[in-house]
Amino acid sequence: MFKSGIGGGDADRITLRGYDLVEDLVDKHDFVDVLCLTVTGAFPDANQRRMINMFLVTATDHGLTPSALATRLTLHGAPESLQGAVAAGLLGAGSRYLGVSEYAARFMQRHLAEFKARQGPAEGDMDAYADIVVSAERKAGRRMPGFGHPIHVEADPRSAKVLRMAKECGYAGEHCRFALALSEAAGRASGKPVPLNAAGAKAAVMLDMGMSPEFGKGLTLIARVAGLLAHILEEREQPISQAVWDAARAS
Repeated sequence: MFKSGIGGGDADRITLRGYDLVEDLVDKHDFVDVLCLTVTGAFPDANQRRMINMFLVTATDHGLTPSALATRLTLHGAPESLQGAVAAGLLGAGSRYLGVSEYAARFMQRHLAEFKARQGPAEGDMDAYADIVVSAERKAGRRMPGFGHPIHVEADPRSAKVLRMAKECGYAGEHCRFALALSEAAGRASGKPVPLNAAGAKAAVMLDMGMSPEFGKGLTLIARVAGLLAHILEEREQPISQAVWDAARAS
C-alpha cells in the first residue's frame, strides 16, 4: 500500500503533517506557517517566518519577463486554460531567469566547501579565494549565477534589504560573506560593478538558514504564481499578446 507522510484524509477529516486541517490550521496559522509545515514538517519561528515571507514578496513579479510573456502568449492561444498559462510561465524557470537562486546556491555551496577544505583556511583568505574563483570562471567564459543584473547594473536594491534582514534575524553567515566577497572580486576583475543580485543574495541567506537550493527555488516558483496570475488578469483586460505576435510576424 502506498503512503505519504505529508497529508491525507478520510470521510471525516483532512490531515497535514499530523495536524487536523480544519481544527488545527484553518484560521490559526497563516500561509507561510502552513507552507513550512508542509515542506519541512515544522512550523517556522518568528525569524524564519520573516525571511521566508521576504523571499516570497521579492519574487512575486518583475514586469514583462520571459515567464510573464510565456504566460500571456499561452493564454492568447488557449484562453480557457488559466492553469496552462501559469504552467507555461513556470516552465522557463532556469539558469537565466526565475530559477537563478537554485544555481547560485549550488555555486556558492560548491566553492565555499572547496575553500573550507583547503589546508587551514583563515577567514582573511576568503577575498583571495574569491579572486581565484572569479578568475577561473572568467577564463572559462562562464557567468557566475547570482551576480550582475541587466537592469540593476550598479546595485540590486533588493539585495541590501535581503542581507540587512538576514543580519537582523541572525542568518548572515559564511555564505553571505562569501557572496559579497565574490561580488567584490568580480568588480575588481571587470573594472566595473558586478552587484550581488536578489537571486544571489537570497541564495546565500537560504544556505545560511540551512535551507536546500530546491526549497529556495520552490519559494520563487510559489511567489511567481501570484505575479503570473496578475498578468493573466491584466491580459484579459488589456491584451498585448496579439500585438506581440503581430510584431514577430512583421519582423
